[in-house]
Order: sequence, then C-alpha cells, then structure tokens
Amino acid sequence: MIVGPREIITPFRPIQLNVPEGIKLNEFYNSAENLNDLENNNGLLCNPENLLLYRKALGHSNEFDTSIIYNTSKFVLDPLGRPVRRTQLPSHVKHVWNRMNQILIDYMLEKYPDPEEALVLAGEASLDATWPMTSPGVPSIRMLHNHFIVFNKKQLVYARLADSDNPNLTDGGQHSLFQSHMSDIYHRFFDALDLNILNTTDSNTSTLKLTGYPQGLPSWEIPGGSETLKNICFWHDYDEILKGFLDFYRTFFSQVSTRNAPIPENVYFPDQVERILLFNNNFLTTAKKVRDICISNAKYANTIRWQPAFKQLIFRNDEGKLIVTISQNSIGNAITELLGVVVKRVPDAKAYGKHESALIEKLLEVRQRLVNADLGKEL
Repeated sequence: MIVGPREIITPFRPIQLNVPEGIKLNEFYNSAENLNDLENNNGLLCNPENLLLYRKALGHSNEFDTSIIYNTSKFVLDPLGRPVRRTQLPSHVKHVWNRMNQILIDYMLEKYPDPEEALVLAGEASLDATWPMTSPGVPSIRMLHNHFIVFNKKQLVYARLADSDNPNLTDGGQHSLFQSHMSDIYHRFFDALDLNILNTTDSNTSTLKLTGYPQGLPSWEIPGGSETLKNICFWHDYDEILKGFLDFYRTFFSQVSTRNAPIPENVYFPDQVERILLFNNNFLTTAKKVRDICISNAKYANTIRWQPAFKQLIFRNDEGKLIVTISQNSIGNAITELLGVVVKRVPDAKAYGKHESALIEKLLEVRQRLVNADLGKEL
C-alpha cells in the first residue's frame, strides 16, 4: 500500500443560487439572506441558542456529513464581527454546543464502530477575521461551525494520490513555520498546559497509516474514548488546547509584525508566553526571518494571516483511539486535509442520488437524538 494523501471524488446535486449582480459568491454566503436559505432548505434542527444543524448541500462525504453553525447572521450583521471560535461563545451557548458535539460524535462512532472501515472526524476550522472576504479560498460562511464527517476507508484506499504540493496540504507555506522551524518550542509550549483529561501522544499514534497525516502536529489521546466526551472536564481541556494555540499564534505574529513586541494583551497563559516563548532564541529568530521577507516581498506579506486561524480536530486513529490535534489554518484548506484527505466535489445529481437516501436517514436519526436530549426542535 502506497502511503500518501488521497484525493476523492464527491458528487453533489447542483443547486440554484440567485446571487445578486455585483456581489461575489463568498460575500453572498455570509449574508443573512443566504443563511435564511440555508436554514429553510437544508436546516435539520435549531434551538434558542441559535445553533443550527444543517445538511451539507456541497458536502465532503456522502457517507455521513453534517455541520452545526452558530447562526449569528441576523443579530451580528457585520460578517467580521461574528464569533469564529469557541472562546468567543457565551457560556450558555458553549454548554449546549459541547453537548451537541458529544451526541453527534457518539452517533458516528456507534454507526461506524470499525476503524478499518471508516475514518471518523469532527472539529472546527476557524479563519482569520482580518482575511479579505474576496480572496480566493476563504471559507464560504464566516461564522463558527463544526464539521462531522465519515469517510469510507475503502474509497480512500482506492482513491488517487493527491498532489503533495497542493497548497491546501502544505498549508500555504506557513505550516512549515510552526513544524519545521519551531517544532520543539511549539510542542514544549503545549506540554506546559495544565490538562486534566488529555494525554500527550506521539506521531506514531496520531498518524494515519494510509495518508501519513497529520504531520508532526501536537496531539493528545482521549482516554476512555467516547465515554470521556460526556465529561465536561474533557471539553475544558479541549478549550485549553485552543487557548494555548491562540497564545502561541498571537505571540509569534506580533513578533513578526513588530520587533521585540510586548506580550499581547489578554493572553491566556502570560507566564508560559514570557518564560517559554519570549526568551527562546529560535522562536524570535524565526519571527525575524518572516518579518524580513514581509518587508521585501509584498506577495508573501499578503499571504500572512495576522490573526489566529486554526483547525482543531477530534478523529479516530487506526487503532480505534480518539485523538485531538490542532493546526494553523491555511489558505482555504478544508478540515479534512489535516488528515490528508482532499475532496474534489463534482456536480452529478445521478451519482449523488445513489447515496442520498441512506445519508438522509442517518441525519434524521441523529437529529432525533438531539431532540430527545432537549437540544433543539426539528426544522
């Protein structure tokens, strides 16, 4: 078996979008008008916390694929002012969000118990709020949303190898900043976090044998598997990892932007930032290299995401263990590509129709579980 990232073909039914003249697609996607269409035509469940479970019209997988979005389109009209990560959620919304995540992940693991037959993943991808909406590859809906996806392993085995130079897989050149140039300090900073549930694991445990991904990222095993997701302490740990990433990211790019910049305001772990990052020569030398390139190369500078952009993921490894990992988000890449799965969507209503009935049946089944848990009402 050849190890490498896979590119799969996912057919979809073409949909008619009435986009007003003079507005770009990703600008329209972020409008209240489009989110209203998403709720009415593809919505499955909503609740008073404005969390919307919806069917993916342009999905990653026709095996199982759904998302929850924090639909702020009607009360935060500025697309750049909307929450894009869990740390920006009101506490009561986060509580419901975590419970919905737990039930959906548990459902996928129950329906697909064999790790040799199915790749199961769930997680959020956040974008830099300062990234221009009209730039190519910017995620279509600029609001916090999670993905819940299952891929058939047999389909991945027989899929063609993806181009390893695909910018989505190489993180637009910025993935190497964290992994190639600062791997030791990056991992050491995460090791300093005080986690109660999650256990640090190595790349042998987290890497999928088929794709060779994720590559070199910090990762943690969830002891006890899906049962642990019912423990609120797990979700606290999950947030701590995100907070650590945000501190690392903001500190690094503040140094890129301004030589010898002070500790960014409102960091979560100021002691670790000062002790581990700002007194590390390799960390500051790498920031200088990036700063020097930005000064002399306008095209390179334009690719920098100055504010935190990330992908945080829960997935099942080859041995059936649940793993948490986190990565810098790149220029338009999907959360699936963190695991080496590139999805090529093609319009083919007939091919999509072969999968639709089984897909909808599962979506309605998991929706009922959410309704039973008083997490929303049917749409």
